[in-house]
Amino acid sequence: QLQFVESGGGLVQPGGSLRLSCAASGFTLENYAIGWFRQAPGKEHEGVSCISSGDGTTYYADSVKGRFTISRDNAKNMVDLQMKSLKPEDTAAYYCAARSFRTYLPESREYDYWGQGTQVTVSS
Repeated sequence: QLQFVESGGGLVQPGGSLRLSCAASGFTLENYAIGWFRQAPGKEHEGVSCISSGDGTTYYADSVKGRFTISRDNAKNMVDLQMKSLKPEDTAAYYCAARSFRTYLPESREYDYWGQGTQVTVSS
């Protein structure tokens, strides 16, 4: 059974940092493009960052460029999202997802397997 478990969310002050982790079981993440998406109340899923399999090509939404970094550790079957200089508008539920292709696409509809999400709240 394919499963994702996300961790690392929480409450942080503006300007702070968090590191989200996504651990997979039941399949090998190395063979999939992985995306991090977020959804704030009343809004649609937003593609935050993606990483392709193989060459590790990455994508970042304009809103997070220079602040977020996606990385994958194939040996540990995990993908992380390092978030720095967090802003209140980064508040959302964050999800990792796997696409059954090696290349990423930033649209959530392209992803087949989803984690349960982890909440990130940026507030003073």
